[in-house]
Order: sequence, then C-alpha cells, then structure tokens
Amino acid sequence: MREILEKGLTETGLGTSCIPALEEFSRLLLEKNKVMNLTAITEPADVARLHLLDSLCLLGSGGKLGKSVVDVGTGAGFPGMPLAIAVPEIEVTLLDSLGKRIAFLEEAAGALGLKNVSCVQARAEEFAGEHRESFDTAVSRAVAALPMLCELCLPLVKVGGCFVAMKSSHTEEEIRQSERAIRVLGGRLADVENYRIPTTDVLHRLVKVEKVSPTPRKYPRRFALIKKQPL
Repeated sequence: MREILEKGLTETGLGTSCIPALEEFSRLLLEKNKVMNLTAITEPADVARLHLLDSLCLLGSGGKLGKSVVDVGTGAGFPGMPLAIAVPEIEVTLLDSLGKRIAFLEEAAGALGLKNVSCVQARAEEFAGEHRESFDTAVSRAVAALPMLCELCLPLVKVGGCFVAMKSSHTEEEIRQSERAIRVLGGRLADVENYRIPTTDVLHRLVKVEKVSPTPRKYPRRFALIKKQPL
C-alpha cells in the first residue's frame, strides 16, 4: 500500500507525509469491515487506489475547497477522511444517516488524533435546517442521481462556495437532467472535469457546481419527495 500511495500522491502533486495516517485509517477500516459492512473493496492495494487516491484527486483538481467542507453521505468516510488527513487546516464534517458508520468514523478520528473532523448522524435534508449555507464546499461520492444530490448539498453551501459531485466518466445525460435543479437551487454548472485515478487506468469525473445565489427556503424538501419528484 505504501508504494502505491507514494507513487499516487507524487503523481497528484501532493506531499507524502500523510501516508502513515492514511495507512492506519485503511487498517482500521478493513478491521471494522470484518464485523460490519463498510466497503466491498477489501484488498489493501485497491483501498489505496479506489478509495484513498480517488478521494484525494479532489485536491489535485486545481480547485480550492475552502476552510469548511461537508461530506454528504460519507459512508465509510470517503472522500472526507482522506481530505481531513491530508489537509489538517480544513474543517471536515462527515455526514451520514447511519449511526454505525458515524460511530466507526468517530472512533477512527479519535485513534488518528484528528482535531479537524466532526462526525454527524443525520439526514442531509434535516441537517440543512440548522446548517444552511454554512460550508465553503460540499462534496459527495454517494451513489445517487445528480439532481437529488444537488438538492441535498447546495442548501448547505455558502454563496461563493461550491458543490463537487464525484461521478463516473459517463454522466452526460445525468448532468443534462440536473440543469433545472442547479438553476432553481441557486447554482451554476462551473466545470466538468474527467480525471484518472493515479496508478490506475480508471477514469472518474468531478462535476463542480458554483453557488451563485441563496437557495430558496423551501429546499431541500422531504427526502421522499426529493426522490419521488426530483427537480
């Protein structure tokens, strides 16, 4: 794993001092995965490439995440935990609705001594009620359609900030279907950038939505309605 991370981080233009912490997080993840379902990726080399390096491609994209980042639907902590490990000056909020996942992430953050991580168990649409337009950046690698992700994430972002969705490289139709949602929620499609995960031939995509005006107060709606009637 170390060799893969060294090569991948160098290729991305990032420093390698965070490697021991990334390795330890991977160890904690795979150990906990033996007793609860956190990830289907269980080979350390694959964790290094498809979880850790993929997450850190957010930092090599040329964009700035700002000082406060919320990872919506963080799951096992991706991309939020690698970001927090690699960039200690960023305050990262890991948001997930499943308590067991959040309990693991709290345990891992404590074991790693991360002071810049907050772990929150809540649904995104409920969390937005008290943390509306509080973050410089919202990120999500969650498996959900882009119009739905926009409604869950953009209300959390300050005007002038951005929402970055990590997607597969074949999402042209999904992006087209999200145009109305982006506009209604106060956003503007700023960039669509394909990237290759370092040390692999895997292509993924960053969809960047800039927040240009406040999100109307009626959004986000209840999750059942978001799912049934996407914008």
